[in-house]
Amino acid sequence: MLPASTGRLRTLLRRLGVGAPGAVAAAEAPAPPPGPTVPAPAPGPVPDPGRVPVFTADFTSASQWVAGRSWAYPGGGPVNPGDNKLDHLVPDASYSRCGSFRATLRPDGDWDAGLLTTEGSADGFQVRTGDVLETRVRLPVETGAWPAVWTWRDGGQEVDVFEYHPDNPDLLELSNHVRSGNRYYRDPAVRPGAWVDLRVEFGRSSVVWWVNGVRVFSDGRGVGRGWHAYLIVNLSVSAGRYHPAPAPGVTEMAYEVSGLRVYRR
Repeated sequence: MLPASTGRLRTLLRRLGVGAPGAVAAAEAPAPPPGPTVPAPAPGPVPDPGRVPVFTADFTSASQWVAGRSWAYPGGGPVNPGDNKLDHLVPDASYSRCGSFRATLRPDGDWDAGLLTTEGSADGFQVRTGDVLETRVRLPVETGAWPAVWTWRDGGQEVDVFEYHPDNPDLLELSNHVRSGNRYYRDPAVRPGAWVDLRVEFGRSSVVWWVNGVRVFSDGRGVGRGWHAYLIVNLSVSAGRYHPAPAPGVTEMAYEVSGLRVYRR
């Protein structure tokens, strides 16, 4: 039989909602220290339900793309040494039409290289002010490779969705040549052989870039109200003035482009 004092204590504890004397000690015990704070993920671009896809790249399509020539090159190509390039553009489908943009060394020291443009195509698609372009690229690993997705029309209207040089392994070049805005963006996720997600909004008063879902640059310059331009996707080869030329013994290089789309309100 329990002493009366013990019975009265239990009755009091039940009225207080405590099941046993040991629970009092547990209730009075200090709370454990908080765990480490996990930072929230960096904000990515906010989906805009008002935009619809107006262009979905099919690199095999002859109506969408012209291969192996561009008026961004003197006379339409095939070479552009004045821009420090070793390219010799070729229409061969294996250099561009499969989404892998390739370059191979020629006997004369230039490089056969893949380029696609919407300029001169049957569809004649052009990006316009306010459009958003999204794509995914796998960066090349060979020194001398110079991949890019960009726009061009009538000797200018150039906005570089990206340019890359493996000798600066963590750096993307993001440029608005229409109104002189640019940024060298560095990120450990940018490296030779890595897949990188890119998004660019060609705004009237600001061109905005996202890399891997993170907004990284708004140039505050934009492209103006009536801007429009053709798309170019290509792999150039550096001649050595600004970035190293390919190392001796390297005879081939490539990068990949996937899921290129343009959205419009």
